[in-house]
Amino acid sequence: MSESKIDTRLWSSKARNLSPYIPGEQPQHDNLCKLNTNENPFPPSPKVGEAIAKVLEQQADELRLYPAPESNDLRAALAQSYNLDINQVFVGNGSDEVLALVFASFFLKERPLLSPDIGYSFYPVYAQTFGVELVQIPLEEDFSIDPDAYRQPCSGIIIANPNAPTGLLLSLADIRKLASEHSNAVIVIDEAYIDFAQIDESNADLPVSAVSLINECDNVIVTQTFSKSRSLAGLRVGMAFGNASLIEALTRMKNSFNSYPLDKLAQAGATASVLDTEYFEQTRQQVIDLRTSLTAELTTLGYKVLPSHANFVFARPKDGDASAVASALREQGIIVRHFDKPRIAEYLRITIGTAEQNNRLIDALKALQVDASVAAE
Repeated sequence: MSESKIDTRLWSSKARNLSPYIPGEQPQHDNLCKLNTNENPFPPSPKVGEAIAKVLEQQADELRLYPAPESNDLRAALAQSYNLDINQVFVGNGSDEVLALVFASFFLKERPLLSPDIGYSFYPVYAQTFGVELVQIPLEEDFSIDPDAYRQPCSGIIIANPNAPTGLLLSLADIRKLASEHSNAVIVIDEAYIDFAQIDESNADLPVSAVSLINECDNVIVTQTFSKSRSLAGLRVGMAFGNASLIEALTRMKNSFNSYPLDKLAQAGATASVLDTEYFEQTRQQVIDLRTSLTAELTTLGYKVLPSHANFVFARPKDGDASAVASALREQGIIVRHFDKPRIAEYLRITIGTAEQNNRLIDALKALQVDASVAAE
């Protein structure tokens, strides 16, 4: 139904004025090569299916009962994995729900929220939904974040790290600086893609995730998801890490909104995923290796590729006509993400696929260049 035909007379003014988030396209297409929504190209740990099957086979009758409201088994597994206390861990129905609760719990109407002008496009939607003033700080010309640009009064700062859609990584030193300079504001680090981040081999023993800062910085809260590195986008599990007082605020907000966010199957599957560290490390490294090879191939074709720490690359075709490339790929059943927005309209965000999918993409891009060369003669 078109918007002009929708009867909005019974809507609240908030519902009428919202501009909802538009998720990545989920097209139906024969022989589709889907590289647009940053899903993991590999299946989840086999132990996930085993854990869910066990619940269905041995405890199916318990599905008539409510699940554990605080998901304590999953939180305990995450706490052990990150060397934290369980009261420093929060879980919710996907990181989007967790982020919504973060906005509701910590950001004030009296002082603005600061965020990069290029980042996760759900942040402005959350801000509008919860009545928070959002001030977007321009990224540098190279798309990096300058912490000094955030020196202004605020109720919080939210940054995707690695950033989306650029894939660039903000250092822990810079995050620590933001937390120190804004001690009375909550610093939210959205780490949806952090498991694909790599640092210099000479610093291989240093942590990458800002989870390592939460005992040092009591105003830092870190959100993560099972959707990317753990291949569980369909299960809808997200988490947050922070000091116990921040986690308690999220818990109070959750229990005022959705007191049983994770069902029994999601809790069992996610817990099994956390415990299967060998499979996690294996598939995580495969994605990193595939990213390296795809970056090299795109660079050979003349693309400018930003140094990605995520499971995608942000790449600019030689002529900058990213829209035309995306359309041409679509005709061949290859879907990539193009953002028709200022500063990034000349770039494509390309999810790392399997080796076969990446090769199909590269072959298609080579063919497009040949066709363009012939047409120019």
